[in-house]
Amino acid sequence: MAGYNKYDRRLESLVVETRTFWGDDVAELSEEDRRWLARQIHQRPHLAGTINYERTHTGFTREITIHADDVARLYEEEYQAS
Repeated sequence: MAGYNKYDRRLESLVVETRTFWGDDVAELSEEDRRWLARQIHQRPHLAGTINYERTHTGFTREITIHADDVARLYEEEYQAS
């Protein structure tokens, strides 16, 4: 199988763990904002610009690095839904 560095709906069904990393452009966010953003982006991983799946013994770990563009996409989708 090729690299696991883009959103893949099939792999999503095998995700057993998540990790969140932070880009330099969002490094100064508060812990509360970070927790909220991490929860939101992992609920909508198709919005993540930088996503990676790491193989584990029981499935995959989804790793997302959040950047300002991801935050903008989250808010855009949230406001379109309301």
